[in-house]
Amino acid sequence: MADVTTYPVEGLVPSDPTWPELYARLAAALEAELGPAWRIEHIGSTSVSGLLAKPVIDMAVRLPDGERLGDHADAFRRAGWSEPIDLGSHDCMFLLDGTVRRAIAHVFTPRQWPIAHQRLFAAWLRRHSDDRDAYAQLKQGLYDRGVWGGGYTKAKTEFVQDIVDRARATEGLAPISIWENVT
Repeated sequence: MADVTTYPVEGLVPSDPTWPELYARLAAALEAELGPAWRIEHIGSTSVSGLLAKPVIDMAVRLPDGERLGDHADAFRRAGWSEPIDLGSHDCMFLLDGTVRRAIAHVFTPRQWPIAHQRLFAAWLRRHSDDRDAYAQLKQGLYDRGVWGGGYTKAKTEFVQDIVDRARATEGLAPISIWENVT
């Protein structure tokens, strides 16, 4: 599994009203290369209005039925994305500005799509402002204490797991570790 901190990000910033527009441009560029059979969705903190975030656009990308990501690597490269990296539960690619991450495409199979915790988590925060605000406080507190990179991600795990468990329950799904492979 790759260390995604290989591509650094420069801290947390307040919610930016231009993030949805940036996502739309990135998604349109990807769809132009991949075709309309692919589903693309804005996820991550930049998809949640009012939530401070790393200035990185996270996108969920759904492979069309019967397709393999490796067969489309050239299309992603033409749109400016890195080679796929296996994160264990799914693949991802980065859109870089030099060596700094500007966007991440999390690629899911059709089977993974409806239960991908990244999608469930972001959707939950968009609907539950109290949880969004608690998440913002957690993130800011970690950053203020100098917890960043892999330690930052690990320190958020308990909170993210709780939200994902609640989101899964509302969908009639059993809890699952957010670090588990979902196939």
